[in-house]
Amino acid sequence: MNIGLCIPLIAPYASPEYIRVLGQSAEELGFSTLWIGEHVVLFDEYDSRYPLAEDGKMPGNAEDNVEMETFTSLAFLAAHTRTIRLGTGVCVLPQRNPVYTAKEVSNVDWLSNGRLTLGLGVGWLAEEYAAVGASFEKRGARCDSYLEVMKRLWCDKVSSYEDEFYHLPECRFYPKPVQQPYPPIVFGGNNNATFRRVASEGGGWYALGLNPQQLSVQLGKLDDKLKEHGRSRQDISIYACPYPHEHDQEMIRQYHELGVDEVILLDFAASTEELETLLKNLTATYIDFVKSL
Repeated sequence: MNIGLCIPLIAPYASPEYIRVLGQSAEELGFSTLWIGEHVVLFDEYDSRYPLAEDGKMPGNAEDNVEMETFTSLAFLAAHTRTIRLGTGVCVLPQRNPVYTAKEVSNVDWLSNGRLTLGLGVGWLAEEYAAVGASFEKRGARCDSYLEVMKRLWCDKVSSYEDEFYHLPECRFYPKPVQQPYPPIVFGGNNNATFRRVASEGGGWYALGLNPQQLSVQLGKLDDKLKEHGRSRQDISIYACPYPHEHDQEMIRQYHELGVDEVILLDFAASTEELETLLKNLTATYIDFVKSL
């Protein structure tokens, strides 16, 4: 089992130096993947329900939670690292333009020499959809559509696609991803629609906010969907991010016993100095520990 990191890149402290230290130190210390989340905007007041909290509200306030843009941050990390994988944890595809997103994905995969893992989700914040001019309704079906648009751009010499949600006229698209036919795609979410996507075409499941007991129940549902599509757990990877639960070695052991392939530790550091201390502490606590399992 591997240990990955998701350290939110929040302005103003996520300076170029901070991000460089994050990438290079994480790589040197033996972390498997660096994941970058996505929220373009956040709101002081909102009606949407945050799914990981009983009160339906994100921890903290909007001013302290807006992260830097996902793909440009990953491209910057690609320039300062050589081996660590880079991931989107997760990209909210239905609120984006699929052609531009396909281009950003290909660019990062190209610039990183094939180190990108693409995490996709449908999101939960209707107000964010409104802010970018996207429809919150039918976002699941739109996610499926936009992913097909991107696959045609990545895979076909001359690309085209048309359905209810998007018309892509015949066109040529470059660069193609380094990883063929495209980077591994993992889906975030804890519902049957997510499990269907993982089972039918996904390379993995990004399980956010589930402790081992909760994850065990959901893995049973995922196994059922995989069986329906003639696949098994051996065909995919399971990524578990325990946030907002507190993590410790016993939790990591339980994830390992459930067959989790990578635990993604989401932690915060408000300065480069705090970041360096955090990474050293996480390394001392978890990297050698998982090698012993």
